[in-house]
Amino acid sequence: MKLPNGYGGIAKLSGKRRNPWRVRVTKGWSVDEQTGKAKQLFSTLGYYPTRKDALAALSAYNQNPYDIETNTITFAEVYKKWSDIHFQEIVPSAARTWVSAYNHSKPLWDMRMKDIRSNHLEGTIRDADVGQNTKQRMKSLYNMLYKYAMKLEIVDKNYAQMCDSIKRGKPQIIRVPFTPEEIDLLWENINYGVVDMILIGIYSGWRPQELSILKIADIDLKNNTMFGGLKTDAGRNRCVPIHSKIRDLIIKRVDQAKELESDYLFNDPDSQSGMCMTYDKYRSRWNKVMGKLKLSHRPHDTRHTFITLAKDAGMDEYIIKLIVGHSIEDVTEKVYTHRTLNQLKEEIELIQ
Repeated sequence: MKLPNGYGGIAKLSGKRRNPWRVRVTKGWSVDEQTGKAKQLFSTLGYYPTRKDALAALSAYNQNPYDIETNTITFAEVYKKWSDIHFQEIVPSAARTWVSAYNHSKPLWDMRMKDIRSNHLEGTIRDADVGQNTKQRMKSLYNMLYKYAMKLEIVDKNYAQMCDSIKRGKPQIIRVPFTPEEIDLLWENINYGVVDMILIGIYSGWRPQELSILKIADIDLKNNTMFGGLKTDAGRNRCVPIHSKIRDLIIKRVDQAKELESDYLFNDPDSQSGMCMTYDKYRSRWNKVMGKLKLSHRPHDTRHTFITLAKDAGMDEYIIKLIVGHSIEDVTEKVYTHRTLNQLKEEIELIQ
């Protein structure tokens, strides 16, 4: 059957092929300037297993012509078009995160955009040997590319929005208390770095951020108490008894603060970014201590150590909560939260 002029053409290619039937449509004409002869230009619509399939595809195209380039454009080509525009509007460091996400999406590169489905996206993310942050970035990239492709009418549906393979659970934080032997090692190196600050954290239960912002006005050496706290209603403005083991360490820090004319208990006079011992500075100096003593702990482990030592010593459960600033859920106990200061002092000394 002869096809009408301008309708397009079908041809069977030689050799063994899964899809030997090629469909082409007229794209336009070009004229040879020297000879003046016109030459017909073609675009390939696709390749099909049978002549019947090829005819059906050509008929569908003629009934509703579309941009063949958008029909055949691949994931990699969409990314190239999108990144050429988007990367002009962002800083290089941000662009690198998108490039990384693209590089881990290799299974999609040569696929036609119109053929990609959510299962392809999910499989690529799932099989990528990367962390959760990069996987999240991959999904974000797919969403951006689909929005761009829809704008160009390459696709009519955002399959990235249907991709749910990277549901993120709440990360589990593991706290490791200092062992008695490690605490002894800290005492043996009391004059190194912020070892004294670490020990004060272990015997008080302050969060590292709370510890770093304690002011000398918050220290009552006469009554052996400290006042401070952050984060929750139960955590703010709480009273923490000064354990006898760290009293001399605190006195020394108070004297140093007064000499430096600082309002804060912990200071870093050699720092070029200010004298106050911020949490970031504390963490940096913490790492130096851990390296020197060959220990492996995080700053919040001091607070966990206090809670562990308190429980092991048989300290009253509600006094522990009052000292560390945990909320009290027991309705009856909420009525009776005014433990006397002497009770708090007696209980904290149970820790040896």
